[in-house]
Amino acid sequence: MTPDPRPNDVDAETSASDKPQHPRRSIRSFVLRAGRMGSGQVKAMETLGPLYVLPYKAGLLDFDAAFGRHAPTVLEIGFGMGDATAQIAAARPQDNFIGIEVHTPGVGALLQRIQERGLTNLRLLQHDAVEVLRDMIAPGSLAGIHVYFPDPWHKKKHNKRRLIQAEFVRELSSRLAPGGYLHCATDWQPYAEQMLEVLGVEPTLANTADGYAPRPDWRPLTKFENRGIKLGHGVWDLVFTKR
Repeated sequence: MTPDPRPNDVDAETSASDKPQHPRRSIRSFVLRAGRMGSGQVKAMETLGPLYVLPYKAGLLDFDAAFGRHAPTVLEIGFGMGDATAQIAAARPQDNFIGIEVHTPGVGALLQRIQERGLTNLRLLQHDAVEVLRDMIAPGSLAGIHVYFPDPWHKKKHNKRRLIQAEFVRELSSRLAPGGYLHCATDWQPYAEQMLEVLGVEPTLANTADGYAPRPDWRPLTKFENRGIKLGHGVWDLVFTKR
């Protein structure tokens, strides 16, 4: 997701001004960035988009109708170019996966991977995740939620734009079924510390580890992550379950 090469970035946008005369803009799960489309991605959007990209609507999504079967459903927010998402869906055919991404090149790339792997348990939504969660996902309906490598907003003055904030975590937790899980991952330690603090004080969630969790088998290493590990960079996983 250009210009930041992270494969699974999710951004949040708030008002650029704290002056009282300007109304506060609502949080968004992304910041639009320009990206070039390859010919394969363009073709995938045209031919596969109608089959696998669900339209945004202000009404609850019927998972069984969307997938043509009844199965546990996992939501991923910000899948980037979709390589990890496709690997997870392929490794867990018993589960349904809904991936949210606003950037068209990433949607096109994941559609290509759906076709290449013959995946039938993956659907996509190209829309703001905050609105999708609010309008389309019923409370207590998800078996899991993945938030991998969201934009860390490195500068302190921009920390308030981070997606993992108390209010949004409450919304995420409300959509999980009892026993469902929320899995976050980041390679930016200050953000990992914030995630651990915010998730740790949410009363409806319980940490599965004493602090950070080992990387679960279902989350594959991304190319970006592999490069970082070789350079000695850390990666932090957090896995919490719904009480």
